[in-house]
Amino acid sequence: VQLQAYGGGLVQAGDSLRLSCEASGRTSSNYPMGWFRQTPGSEREFVAAISWNTYYADSVKGRFTVSRDNAKNTVYLQMNSLKPEDTGVYYCAIWAGGSHASTTSYNYWGQGTLVTVSS
Repeated sequence: VQLQAYGGGLVQAGDSLRLSCEASGRTSSNYPMGWFRQTPGSEREFVAAISWNTYYADSVKGRFTVSRDNAKNTVYLQMNSLKPEDTGVYYCAIWAGGSHASTTSYNYWGQGTLVTVSS
């Protein structure tokens, strides 16, 4: 399975971005998926996940929305009202089970896409 994340860029505080994560290879359109982000010197942190339900970190709740298009094997992360603290490399991953917020629960990772939010 390969995951390709894209859609990052440089935006100003208050702007929106939509990230996409496309799965290819031996895929199932029903894989639970998650989004994480990481800044230099910090651990990768949970952002959002989607299975039969959706899950969000408190820091993004109400601003970010995770969704999927099974026909396209693609998961999206719509990010609104972006803040400078949202800056980081965003990774998508397949959730293999366990806690949705733990990186150890995910077994395939995309390469990441950089989001930079200027103040």
